[in-house]
Amino acid sequence: MDSIIFPAPLKKGDKIAVVSPAGRIKPELVHQAVKVLEEQGWNVEIMPHALGENGSFSGTADERYADMEAALLDPEVRAILCSRGGYGVVHIMDRLDKLPIENDPKWIIGFSDISALHALMGRKGIASIHASMAAHIKEGAGDPDNRDLFAILRGERPVHIFDGHDYDRPGIATGTLRGGNLAVLAELINTPYDMLLPGSILFLEDVSEPVYKIERIFYQLRLSGLFDKIAGLIVGQFTDYKPDSNHESMESMIRDAIAGYKFPVAFNVPVGHVDHNVPLIESAKVTLKVSPSGRNSIIFHR
Repeated sequence: MDSIIFPAPLKKGDKIAVVSPAGRIKPELVHQAVKVLEEQGWNVEIMPHALGENGSFSGTADERYADMEAALLDPEVRAILCSRGGYGVVHIMDRLDKLPIENDPKWIIGFSDISALHALMGRKGIASIHASMAAHIKEGAGDPDNRDLFAILRGERPVHIFDGHDYDRPGIATGTLRGGNLAVLAELINTPYDMLLPGSILFLEDVSEPVYKIERIFYQLRLSGLFDKIAGLIVGQFTDYKPDSNHESMESMIRDAIAGYKFPVAFNVPVGHVDHNVPLIESAKVTLKVSPSGRNSIIFHR
């Protein structure tokens, strides 16, 4: 991934397109987020179907694809903000893959089901941003995660420093950062969009999944041999689940599932379906430092 393409930094007056490639969203959340982005000096266009509704989706698959195609091919658009996740990106990935995205790379921003779009961009060799969407951006530029996101869009590279956890495995590793929502990424294994790859520093998070389902995926990764080949693991937030009779927590299950490997592991990293969701640059080269002192860091290379 030495040849990874980083979209150009955004300048004042550049256009950001807001799309909803998966679930429908409350329009007021988008309008509030747009106001924040405009206060940063960017022009914002809400794509025609971004505020629509078709069952649980923002539109039909054709409508959602049309918005994404228009945003990706518009030379004035320099970044694409996904309004929310949900479910539905998988419906349009094959068509998006046929577009010449690499000819005019632009930032794609989002998380949750948007992990599928990050997988697509990774396949194209283009960096993207795993970060909060409209519901959090509306909190304004004073929010530290929004501030970091806006800095990335302007060309800066963050250093994230966070507290350690009792289950951490200390060490230092450098590799390509890949990851996102584990359930979404697991469904892409052995497809052209598989981003659970050797040499990665993986970051994983999920929401509303039972412990046993996450354990099943971890054992799939064990049995496939992937854990013999990754450089490091970042365990983000696994939320809205109940402990079961076999495991007191999701974290204890993950600790046991990766026992015996030597790669460094950082637990309880602020990434996922939580208020504090630090922006991460997908496909970037990073160094993960997991310290016995309890102060860990993710450092993005230039």
